Amino acid sequence: MAYSRTLLLCGSLALAGCGGGLANSWVNPGNWFGKSSNQAIPTEGTVNPLILQKNVFARKELEYQGFAVDQIKSLRIERRPGGAIVRVVGVANAIGSYNVRLEPDAENGPNKGVLSFTLNAEQPKTVIQGGSDNARQITAAKILSDQDLAGVRSIVVKGARNQLSTRRR
Repeated sequence: MAYSRTLLLCGSLALAGCGGGLANSWVNPGNWFGKSSNQAIPTEGTVNPLILQKNVFARKELEYQGFAVDQIKSLRIERRPGGAIVRVVGVANAIGSYNVRLEPDAENGPNKGVLSFTLNAEQPKTVIQGGSDNARQITAAKILSDQDLAGVRSIVVKGARNQLSTRRR
């Protein structure tokens, strides 16, 4: 037992003494590929060759198929730091409406101090008519910043049969 320990110790010291020989030899896996080199890639324009120009896995952007909901039941404006949340509850024509959006009527902001929205929703292919108001109820919210609310005196949300509005105090 003592003999094997002595042999192991002598072998370790011999390898450590060789140092540079083994570190620079082909036996060391760190030396198998050599050093890296920097090479410039000629580019035409500002195209990055690592970024795909067309994503083959991306879905086509579908056009929104929503339409105005039947009625607007409630409209609440909740003040938050940096802006407000417009929360709307509406009643759709049928059960199962989805992809509810609060769409602005004017693309360039408020018109004469009135910020106007339409509550839109998409309907499933198999429409279930009827049902109670609670079964057809949908909710949407939109965050407005203080910049969005600058100059706004009134907010209006429209449905197919009615609209609700609220004025700033």
